[in-house]
Amino acid sequence: MNDFPILSLLVWLPIAGAVAVALLPRHLVKVTGLGVALATLVIGVVVAASYKLDGGMQLREEHEWIEAFGVHYAFGVDGLALLLVLLTVLLVPLVLGAEWFKADAEGSAGARAFFAWTLALEGLSLAVFCATDVFLFYVVFEATLIPAYFLVGGFGRAGRGGAALKFLMFQLAGGLILLASVIGLYVVSAQQGTPSYLLSDLQQLDIATGPGRWLFFGFFIAFAIKAPLFPLHTWLADTTEKATPGTGVLLVCILDKIGTFGMMRFCLGIFPEASQWATPLVITLALISIVYGALVAIGQDDVFRLIGLTSLSHFGLITLGIFTMTTQGNSGAILYMVNHGLGTAALFLVAGYLAERRGTPLISRMGGIEKVTPVLAGLFLVAGLATLGLPGLSPFISEFLVLMSAFQYAWYVGAIAITAVVLAAIYVLWMYQRTMTGPTPPEVEGTKDLGVREIAAVAPLMVALVFFGFYPAPLLDVSNPMVGDLMEQVGVHDPAPTVQHADNETEEAH
Repeated sequence: MNDFPILSLLVWLPIAGAVAVALLPRHLVKVTGLGVALATLVIGVVVAASYKLDGGMQLREEHEWIEAFGVHYAFGVDGLALLLVLLTVLLVPLVLGAEWFKADAEGSAGARAFFAWTLALEGLSLAVFCATDVFLFYVVFEATLIPAYFLVGGFGRAGRGGAALKFLMFQLAGGLILLASVIGLYVVSAQQGTPSYLLSDLQQLDIATGPGRWLFFGFFIAFAIKAPLFPLHTWLADTTEKATPGTGVLLVCILDKIGTFGMMRFCLGIFPEASQWATPLVITLALISIVYGALVAIGQDDVFRLIGLTSLSHFGLITLGIFTMTTQGNSGAILYMVNHGLGTAALFLVAGYLAERRGTPLISRMGGIEKVTPVLAGLFLVAGLATLGLPGLSPFISEFLVLMSAFQYAWYVGAIAITAVVLAAIYVLWMYQRTMTGPTPPEVEGTKDLGVREIAAVAPLMVALVFFGFYPAPLLDVSNPMVGDLMEQVGVHDPAPTVQHADNETEEAH
């Protein structure tokens, strides 16, 4: 066990910050909120520095919570959790910086509410990624819906209330199904000895085939809604269309990752037999998500709705990588979670800057602005190229690994999945052409380019996209030991992906 509860500090600091922001005088709200987010980032870096690359669950904290039911207050991080923790603590201060003035927009709930709910969502999301007790995971999994609902319903465009309600109904339905499986796990655990919700104990259970498959589907359906995956995705586009760009980042780049995180952590980790049994169905749904999301994105006129639907396609690829049951596929899926978060966050934020300058999110009413705002146009292009997986930008590596695993699973699965590359090129380049190129309209000739604050909110994402595009080894070094342990738990043995280091030595993942 870890002597100092650094994971508890990581989780509770932004939650305490949310309470402080809600109570402080108005003139201290933004500075305090951003300060708490930056302090959480520093703690996240300390957690990463304390992590050892030999794998396993580290920095563990375990305390009995509800002894009669085997419930523990238990935190820990492995490679998967650590990378998603770092993604979360990076994105939140960038979102707060990008929404610094827009949070005060007329008709919104105000900066106090936006900063407080954002910090609350950060803390609860970190708790989800760090939880190593299934009951604790369920509690914080459901609790994330509270700040997310108020962020969607309180900020954004007309119709956001309906979008927030639709989001909440879908997520609550998934949570109720998950609760049934969580209760089922207690019954199975109690029948085999002392009941326990600790992940390490549940992985040792001998779960019968029939109950295991039913319990698997309870977890999987909840995660497929959260991710989202076809046909449980219909809340996604409405939410990203009506919410603010910053809220879109929080939902798609952080909250939705809980779905694919849960598939790896709990579906594969606790129900390996059921996961392999359900693989053909899950891969079919993933392929539909990949193709359908990309095709529907091509025809969208609202830039934020388009970005939301591209994420449906990307989450299909992540799910495909997970359920190919290979080390390459799962390593690619973990990288995809991180790289999708970086690239899509940049695309959301820059699209927000663009829509603010044009006074509309409708692509058909834009065009011709690249000559007067070259920095905006350049960043929008880079973010778009990252979304389509251009070599040299980090999403390419993860997409390549997932597609390799798809072809290894079956040639026709890879052939269908690779259409995402072509379709992505169509919707990204056509979006850029319609929003940026063409004659410059008189009404945009005096438009100001991005300011220092706006560039500062996007620059770290751009640096990460380029750096990890050429040197993904740090991410793979963290994720590969966890993937190796997971594949051993599932009962799959195949060669792990290798990483070419700067000293030209090739290291094989453990």
